[in-house]
Amino acid sequence: MGDRHSFDRRGFLKIAALTSSAAFVGDSFAQTAWPKSKPIRLIVPFPPGNTIDILARLVQPKVSEILEQSIVIDNIAGAYGRIGMAAIARANSDGYTLGAVQGGPMIVQPHTVKNLPYNTISDFAPVAVSAWNYNALAGSNTAPFKTLQQMVAWAKANPDKLTVGSTGEGGFSHLWFEDFRRQVGFTYTHVPYKGTSGLATDLGAGEIMVAVDGISGFSPFIKSGNIRLLATTNGTRLPEWPGVPTLSEVIFGFVVNGWFGFVFPARTPTEFVNKMNQAINVAIQAPGVAERLATYGLIGVTQSPEYFDALNKKDYQRYGDLVKAIGIVPQ
Repeated sequence: MGDRHSFDRRGFLKIAALTSSAAFVGDSFAQTAWPKSKPIRLIVPFPPGNTIDILARLVQPKVSEILEQSIVIDNIAGAYGRIGMAAIARANSDGYTLGAVQGGPMIVQPHTVKNLPYNTISDFAPVAVSAWNYNALAGSNTAPFKTLQQMVAWAKANPDKLTVGSTGEGGFSHLWFEDFRRQVGFTYTHVPYKGTSGLATDLGAGEIMVAVDGISGFSPFIKSGNIRLLATTNGTRLPEWPGVPTLSEVIFGFVVNGWFGFVFPARTPTEFVNKMNQAINVAIQAPGVAERLATYGLIGVTQSPEYFDALNKKDYQRYGDLVKAIGIVPQ
């Protein structure tokens, strides 16, 4: 009796070991097979034609080729990106849902919007930051100043008389301009707009003196001569406009980069994150991509997931502190 029980126990352990081994092999195969089982859904939280949508469609073909799998773009627009961001956060962490993201919903809205349906820090796995865009400070041709230094001097001499348009109270551009003016020491009157088109049109018509936004939105108006480029927010002067100063020439080290990238839902396996990062980085460096990006005022970036994670957390803290300092109440 004792021998039979002893034999059964050894047999049970052998079966358990084989089952465990098979499960391990199955998991390993599933991981190495990714993403072979089905197409990848790429959620873009903005409508077609938005900057992040353009970036997503630019890298899509090459990433699909590298991974040997279809990538289907799904534009889920609304609420300044929040609806699509929530959809990314709620998706399965199986590597088959990727999100295209930008700074506003990731680092600004968590501090300016009540009851945000996602958590920037805990709900996403950063994959790749893939492009920078530089913001611009543009002036009306009818404004009583022609340069950045003259604007600052005029604003100091005329408290609250400087009218400055942006694409929204508490938005990315509004916040960095607030940071700049607080450090320089002048006041102004803010005029919020719903989008770049109306902002640039009113600036060209002289309805406002100054406007702040991504340089890609202003570029056609600057080149046509309808508005004047006073400064950019990058660390060095742009080759396109070598005579235009940067804000860092007024405040040393003052640099503002808008960024665009890709995330998975949190808890997506690191193997998938790294593999997708490599594919996206190769796509960004593909022939002709840099030139295409430049036409939209973007500069390609190839960095690690760890770099993107650190950047996201750093900017999250920076703009959170700024929102509190300004006294903006989440709405």
